[in-house]
Amino acid sequence: MKLSELQSYIKTVDHNPQLAHKYFLKLIEEVGELSESINKDKTGQPEISELKGSIAEELYDVLYYVCALANMHGVDLEKTHFLKDELNKVKFGG
Repeated sequence: MKLSELQSYIKTVDHNPQLAHKYFLKLIEEVGELSESINKDKTGQPEISELKGSIAEELYDVLYYVCALANMHGVDLEKTHFLKDELNKVKFGG
């Protein structure tokens, strides 16, 4: 799945711009949970029975809320990736 497809999917199932501040708070919460998972060193791709609390699950949750916030603010993350990559090439010489 491309990032644009994920972003589009999330917009169809979860899009409430009036609550953008709450989505941001959820993002912060998920980053905290990711930190806890990393500290537990639950690395690798888990099976569904091991997904809960894993780094994989928490990374997805962070990505989910990043995509949801991008949707609410009219940001195309795929396009932004390429723009930012160009800026970084100029800034860091690449």
